[in-house]
Amino acid sequence: MAKQKKVALVTGGNKGIGYEVCRGLAKAGCSVILAGRSDQRVSDAVKKLKRSKLDIVGLTLDVTDVASVAFAEKFVRRTYGRLHILVNNAGVLLDNQNTKTVETADIEAVRATMETNFYGPLRLIQAFLPYMREQNYGRIVNVSSTMGQLTDSRPGYVGYRTSKTALNSLTRLVFNDVQDTNIRCNAVCPGWVRTDMGGPDADRTTKKGAESIVWLALMGNDSPNGGFFKDKKEIPW
Repeated sequence: MAKQKKVALVTGGNKGIGYEVCRGLAKAGCSVILAGRSDQRVSDAVKKLKRSKLDIVGLTLDVTDVASVAFAEKFVRRTYGRLHILVNNAGVLLDNQNTKTVETADIEAVRATMETNFYGPLRLIQAFLPYMREQNYGRIVNVSSTMGQLTDSRPGYVGYRTSKTALNSLTRLVFNDVQDTNIRCNAVCPGWVRTDMGGPDADRTTKKGAESIVWLALMGNDSPNGGFFKDKKEIPW
């Protein structure tokens, strides 16, 4: 029976939204690989989830590191031989809140943000899309933000906004490449969530933030493809 389970990899899974996504996918019957940068934090998160008898394993993964992504691919190949669901959840917000314009943006902060929020998902997709093609099944969910929308572009947070706009563009590019397959790639905004990034004043719990991500990850063959969603509804790019 275990071999029939869908295998899911969730980056940034040791805390916040990612942790709840791991919980939700495991409760739905998936074998979940909880990935994060810190050995100890990954281990602690896995232990907590295993108390509920969930099928979870930990994986130390830095999405900005080519060798780390290569190790993750080898781990998945040797342990499972397949991957059905990839949730690109790992993300950073490094912009100085006092820099409100493009002129004052910290270029190095922008560069570092792109490494995690854009190049990271691209690396993971390149590593695991071949698995999905081989089995003609895959669900890729890119955790984005309405802060990356071009239709409602606002000032400030240059690195974060542009990285999420780039991630949205990547979502559409993957969609174009997989249209003739049973692979789906969508972007989703979890909303303003009470996490380390969102802060204590945010209006959503991590469980609420994870709902639409899990929904897209588990969708059937008639699921949407190449869209941008919030609260299970499609929104403008």
